[in-house]
Amino acid sequence: MRRSRKVKILATIGPASSSEEMLQKLFEAGADVFRINMSHTDHDLMRTLVARIRAVEQIVKRPIGILADLQGPKLRVGKFANGKEELTVGQTFTLDDDPTPGDNTRVHLPHKEILTSVEAGHRLLIDDGKLELRAVSSDGKKIVTTVIAGTNISNKKGVSLPDTDLPVGALTEKDRKDLDAVLDTGVDWVALSFIQRPEDLAEARKIARGQALIMSKIEKPQAVTRLAEIIELSDALMVARGDLGVEMPLEAVPGIQKQITRAARRAGKPVIIATQMLESMISAPVPTRAEVSDVATAVFEGADAIMLSAESAAGAYPVEAVATMNRIAEKVEQDPTYPGIINAQRSTPEATGADAISLAAREIAVTLKLVAIVSYTASGTTGLRAARERPEVPIIALSPILDTARRLSLVWGTHCVVSPDAIDLDDMVDRACRITHEEGFGKPGDRIIVTAGVPLRTPGSTNMLRIAYIGSEGQGSRWAASEQTPR
Repeated sequence: MRRSRKVKILATIGPASSSEEMLQKLFEAGADVFRINMSHTDHDLMRTLVARIRAVEQIVKRPIGILADLQGPKLRVGKFANGKEELTVGQTFTLDDDPTPGDNTRVHLPHKEILTSVEAGHRLLIDDGKLELRAVSSDGKKIVTTVIAGTNISNKKGVSLPDTDLPVGALTEKDRKDLDAVLDTGVDWVALSFIQRPEDLAEARKIARGQALIMSKIEKPQAVTRLAEIIELSDALMVARGDLGVEMPLEAVPGIQKQITRAARRAGKPVIIATQMLESMISAPVPTRAEVSDVATAVFEGADAIMLSAESAAGAYPVEAVATMNRIAEKVEQDPTYPGIINAQRSTPEATGADAISLAAREIAVTLKLVAIVSYTASGTTGLRAARERPEVPIIALSPILDTARRLSLVWGTHCVVSPDAIDLDDMVDRACRITHEEGFGKPGDRIIVTAGVPLRTPGSTNMLRIAYIGSEGQGSRWAASEQTPR
């Protein structure tokens, strides 16, 4: 099975989509990677979901990626004596360390790190920004605020702090336990929530020890200001527009989305656009026209993947949501303006052999009208560099390592195939041509370009490309004839 698009689709799984039968339907509708939200999933259920995804993988005979999304620090106010209160714009309202149930003048804030970090002038956004408070004073035990906008507050509502840099890491105790559990199951990607600074990645990397790749969710202003450093330490990025739109002005989010997407593309790191992409399909069988445009914009920007959240996890139409996103992506990539837009956003390659080879492969594929770029990749690096160039032809990523193929299922334009390592260069070319033919990307007489590292089985040493013809079956085991081997 091959996709007719290059952008990938992530589908979050939940009550509406957790059965093996439904997971297979979602894959067949277009899902390339499945997301498990650890905010709503205990360890037993997580293990069951991973096992079901791996069972579907065996049925469809395609590598499927799994992303475990950690909850991160959840900051909430305490409880009220009446369960909720109505405030007045302009009134004084206090958040303090007193566990007594609150009223319309105060409430408990069970987070000492907030009480000691907020300064006068900082904003506190309650319940996804529905209530805005501004700090007047703070002494480490209480924060006196003024109500700026909104009037309602109730038990356990979330607190966002767009102006405050909290002295806490991205991993809570729950996250550490969840991380250990998901690593034991062999998930491919782990997403870290509420990253503020590059240092937030260190603990997760130390625990993961390369067992899974680390994705940073960009959803706080502090992360945006240190984006370059966070990208450098991350394996991928997610533009988590929900919380980002709470902590930053809504009108700023589209521009930030473009900044993050282009910065990640320059670095050759996968970037995912997430949150509310087809939100209305939670309860409706068709999306709004604005949502279609939103998905299309992400595809035009060259994002590696687009993501469904509640639409596929808890909505009434999970399969239809995936199929709709698949159709939108296919149509955008067929648009005559698409190649020009994607090409205009390409970055200058770095001064490395791997980047030079990847750029050359792209240019040769266009000039000679080749049918595919075939990248041999053990670690995934060669596949990532090929995808960074956003070639017009498909990228067939061949790897002897199943984990690598699963991880690359998130990456733009890559069709991942698990194949035993080549014996030598001739076998490498033969194998590339045969798989291109078998996977439906080329026919006898077509040409491909093969990139690899020599000597073989040396990670990160992409230094060779070869153009080859796909021969006929009548040639026996020799599927390819080498045309040239520039070094």
